[in-house]
Amino acid sequence: MTILLAGCGDLGTEAGLRFAAAGHRVVGWRRSPEKLPAAIEGVAADLGSADLPSVPADTTAVVVAVAADSPTEAAYRAAYVDGLANVLAALERDGVTPQRVLFVSSTAVYGDAGGGWVDERTTAAPGGFSGRILREAEDLLLSRLRGTGSMPIVLRLGGIYGPGRTRLIDQVRSGAAVIPDEPRYTNRIHRDDAAAAIVHLASTAADPGPVYVGVDDDPADLGDVLRYLAAEMGYPAPPVGPAGEARGGNKRCSNALLRGSGLELAYPTFREGYRAVLARTGVRHP
Repeated sequence: MTILLAGCGDLGTEAGLRFAAAGHRVVGWRRSPEKLPAAIEGVAADLGSADLPSVPADTTAVVVAVAADSPTEAAYRAAYVDGLANVLAALERDGVTPQRVLFVSSTAVYGDAGGGWVDERTTAAPGGFSGRILREAEDLLLSRLRGTGSMPIVLRLGGIYGPGRTRLIDQVRSGAAVIPDEPRYTNRIHRDDAAAAIVHLASTAADPGPVYVGVDDDPADLGDVLRYLAAEMGYPAPPVGPAGEARGGNKRCSNALLRGSGLELAYPTFREGYRAVLARTGVRHP
């Protein structure tokens, strides 16, 4: 059985290594395939082009995990809507009907919920262009695969942190971190758990649903996260004050459906996850 990774950056590569460890043949489409590890068969591909490589005939699952080249509306549309459309067109062109096609989306589709809870049943109400474009891509996946025999799966990930993704750590270390003067809930998932969720939903979960929220168990207040990081690194707690607009809106995302599907998290809260990141980077106050 072959797994096709359409888009193979950091997250896709980690998922690919896990697919390979489980015994799958893994093919990764990427502009620079020479950067992929040996366990992934790299194929040069630009998802923004309609002229994509041939899809392996025995492909059982496709994972579309792309990232925009820049934080602009045009770049988001090119990556998420046009890129997904080109992948789906390649499947049709080559007559390949994988069992599952998973699209990596974001909890940005929910916008702001005023600190309330959201889950897969919550109506998406994106507040910015990123959420609107991702929602459009989700609809594209669900509509294009309807009646084809391929199961569409949307995985809405929270903020990914982990190796190489240390924004909050860097803010605390540089003194730029500010604890919001009002509670602000944040939703995150460690890179490794995000990759595990992709593998689980694309290959092992029994009868998966069309949409999952991919976050850890604790939609923590940002102030709690920043205080924890400061204490772990030996820095004073950041000051409290105006912290600007919330990234991704103020909401608490539930992972109950994903957890109920059988996924176990290696890092169920930010405490375990950031402790592992800090141990790996060796970041502590002098």
